[in-house]
Amino acid sequence: MRVIGETEKNNNMKYNPDIHHRRSIRLKGYDYSQTGLYFITVCTQDRLCLFGKIEHGEMLTNDAGKMIKIVWEEISSYYPSFKVHEFVVMPNHFHGIIQIKNESTMSLPDIVHRFKTLTTKRYTDGVKNNNWSRFKKKLWQRNYYEHIIRNEISYHQILEYVQTNPLKWQEDTYYA
Repeated sequence: MRVIGETEKNNNMKYNPDIHHRRSIRLKGYDYSQTGLYFITVCTQDRLCLFGKIEHGEMLTNDAGKMIKIVWEEISSYYPSFKVHEFVVMPNHFHGIIQIKNESTMSLPDIVHRFKTLTTKRYTDGVKNNNWSRFKKKLWQRNYYEHIIRNEISYHQILEYVQTNPLKWQEDTYYA
């Protein structure tokens, strides 16, 4: 008779909602596929500064940062229900405003997942082919921050935050 080790036992466990608690930071009951504007922030795993640096209040993107920018800008081309607005690539995170223009079969979490997947694939290629800095296991943190933009005042406040983020880098909560 074989005795199953603790690690093997844990790997074979099925999902049990009573003991597996993954807390969602999304607004409970909100439909994230509905028309609207959303502000997102996505951080690198361990807040590694992989996309460039801030000098004199200006973000200087390296090739990896330029790749992040390109992938974000391509979203509207591949997913016409989504329109990208203002964004900024920072050394270890990304801020962007995105609009769902009409009811979509894809939700905000779907598009963020797609963004993370595409950028991770391209970043991994950059590590292999262009000697970009390595990362441990994951390029991005598991979750992301989002805010539903409910009115024009909120939109303009967030727009200003995104545009001035490099100027406030040393005060930023994501500063390494």
